[in-house]
Amino acid sequence: MDHSVLREDMVDGLEHSLDQFDEAVDLAMRNVPRHEFVTDSPYQNKPTAHRKTNTTILAPTTVARLLTALAAEPEDDVLVVGAGVGYTAAVLAEIVGDAHVHAVDITRSLVYEARTNLQRAGYDAVLVDCRDGADGLPEYGPYDRILVEASAVRPPRRLRSQLAADGRLVMPKGTTDQTLVAVEGGEVVETFGPLQFKPLLVDGEQTGGIVRNRTKREDPEYEGRGWHAGSGWEQEWIDWGGHN
Repeated sequence: MDHSVLREDMVDGLEHSLDQFDEAVDLAMRNVPRHEFVTDSPYQNKPTAHRKTNTTILAPTTVARLLTALAAEPEDDVLVVGAGVGYTAAVLAEIVGDAHVHAVDITRSLVYEARTNLQRAGYDAVLVDCRDGADGLPEYGPYDRILVEASAVRPPRRLRSQLAADGRLVMPKGTTDQTLVAVEGGEVVETFGPLQFKPLLVDGEQTGGIVRNRTKREDPEYEGRGWHAGSGWEQEWIDWGGHN
């Protein structure tokens, strides 16, 4: 069957299944050729394993929920933390314009994959860089919208500092029990129900990277210094000076 027909059927299904589905996101998902980013059943509403990069590609319904919560508008400057294979960035490019979309990923192979897919699909101006997601991409800030495709207990401080004064950050908040939230002015202003994502990685935890074994080394050292914090403290604390 023709890809465009499958794409229309996919989005029609999302319209019927989602309580909230922004019209701009609806139209954008009808235009983006998902098959350029996902080779295995691209228009089925399910997460897909990407074998080459050992990652999971978000299901269309998850992308729709994230971008509906983000509420991006034309010409908004947007940062996507967790580029993945580039599909979410492409949908955003349809909404705000590809030169207004910036994406980072801590895994270099995913950065290359996203760049290749976006170029092939016609979104050449989307910028994708290899960065620690918690650091964001300050060179191109401030951003009107920041989307974090990974969970954390709270939005990393460096990402919050890259938001415009009236900006909006969307992320899955929590550890085991996660909720999709929108943050404005440092406060949660809207919630969008449960959603489960992997935690935001720090340098050394990415696929193919050097494993620093945070659990066995960093946690005891952190506790030994007399500080007590929940999951997510590593985004603020990592400092190996004098600890080698």
